[in-house]
Amino acid sequence: MSTATTASESISLSRILVRSLKHRRARSLSALAALTVSAMVATALLTLYADLNAKLHHEFRSFGANIVATGAFTDADIHHAREAAGSDALIAPVAFAVAATDRGTPVVVAGVDFAAMHRLDNWWKVDAWPTGTTDALIGQRAAGFVVNETAVTLTYAGQPITLHGAGKLSTGGDEDSRIYIPLPAFTKWTGVQPTVLEIQVPGGEDRVNTTIATLQHTLPALHVEPVRALVAGESRIVDRTHALMYGAMLLIALTVAVSVLATLSASVLERRRDFALMKALGASQIQLIGHFLLEALVLATAGVMLGYILGSALAWAIGEMNFGTATLPRISLLPLVLLLNLVIATAAALFPARVLRGLQPAALLKGE
Repeated sequence: MSTATTASESISLSRILVRSLKHRRARSLSALAALTVSAMVATALLTLYADLNAKLHHEFRSFGANIVATGAFTDADIHHAREAAGSDALIAPVAFAVAATDRGTPVVVAGVDFAAMHRLDNWWKVDAWPTGTTDALIGQRAAGFVVNETAVTLTYAGQPITLHGAGKLSTGGDEDSRIYIPLPAFTKWTGVQPTVLEIQVPGGEDRVNTTIATLQHTLPALHVEPVRALVAGESRIVDRTHALMYGAMLLIALTVAVSVLATLSASVLERRRDFALMKALGASQIQLIGHFLLEALVLATAGVMLGYILGSALAWAIGEMNFGTATLPRISLLPLVLLLNLVIATAAALFPARVLRGLQPAALLKGE
């Protein structure tokens, strides 16, 4: 008997709830829209936040090395540096010499591993990266130092070498005044070993500092330092982006809460007679408030379902437009978004629900 009564009450409550939402469709849709926007923005921001560090660090990797080591490097030193930096680090050894061009103009020549340099400094503006063993990459200003850009003749310590100008380089920096050639050809020609290691490690400032400490311990004779402008700028931008996302989410949550509060307050005022009638028929204060809260929570849950789909699509679009890679939906965020919406709906519903406590059924039903 008790089970049947409970089931009957549940059916009656469901009918009342559905009729209430349908009868005040405009109010319900307004609250649903606000809660959907809340869930959508929360989903988008949390989804982006989950990939934010990786994406920002990936973007900063395109700016080149974040650690520079200087000294006299042997092949063994470079090998030890690779082990110390980690398998996910990029290392490009660079050797320098000052040679004379066929015009007699001194020019800085750098011996590099073009494959490593291409991955490390892919922000360089290069029309064609060298691939041959005697190819050269000529800086924009250095091109004016030579007679023939396609067949560049350089002389170092009385030893000439002729290289094929495979491409031009433009960075707006010192690189424009240099000529880059393959490291094996450079070493064979000049006998000069690399004196600089350009190192790029993924991760933030903590990873950079840890890598520097490891390199200094492994190769104490070397001078190792971070590219401070890049490391500090990366850390600052990541921190500010985190703060911006937190602030945006808080502001939107407050805005939605105010919007829902206004909608639910108007709904309570419109339905005072209905609630007074329910109270006159024996409904308790807790039942009235529970019914009102249930409406708000149903709208919040529906808003989460819609908002999660829209927010995931928004995060995907933002990732594609800003980072060139899609940000995939994360189902693990759904409980957090649901909790956020339920908290907003509950907080917004509790204030107008206080009006129900002061209802005087007799006075309201008489029209007073």
